[in-house]
Amino acid sequence: MSDNSLPTWHGTTILSVRKDADVVMIGDGQVSLGDTVVKGSAKKVRRLAKGDVLAGFAGATADAFTLFERLEAKLEQYPGQLMRACVELAKDWRTDRYLRRLEAMMLVADKDVSLILTGNGDVLEPDDGVMAIGSGGNYALAAARALVSMEGPAQDGVDAETICTRAMDIAADICVYTNANFTIEKL
Repeated sequence: MSDNSLPTWHGTTILSVRKDADVVMIGDGQVSLGDTVVKGSAKKVRRLAKGDVLAGFAGATADAFTLFERLEAKLEQYPGQLMRACVELAKDWRTDRYLRRLEAMMLVADKDVSLILTGNGDVLEPDDGVMAIGSGGNYALAAARALVSMEGPAQDGVDAETICTRAMDIAADICVYTNANFTIEKL
């Protein structure tokens, strides 16, 4: 893997959907070591900033906890400014010698914005309010986008949480590094 390429994470799927006034983030619980499932009930999605921010990670667990702590500190420094806190974290992540070695990606969302954070310094906001990371991320992303774009009676009453759950079920059926033991957080 070259330094210019985004890493491909094995062992998790995190999905976030913003629909109407709701934001939902969901993550599977599987932790894999090579081709062995080590744990099936890990919590990879959590609340930060007194419950106002949802965050999920893909990658090395210890690295993710370091990033959660750093993001929490930035959120304290810039209360109510998720975008600013994430940009400042991304700057640190790119320039700090220790942080540059971290192998993780994050999804974060509050009531106003949803973002993907990478170690390349990216702070990306999806156009459609749907974003995913991890080994099953593309499967969950495609399924969620299809469900969000449905119109007519089939879509009536389908909320962000239902879309997340259905999309993650699809990802778990396809990706061997993703299970159906979900953690769901909603704003």
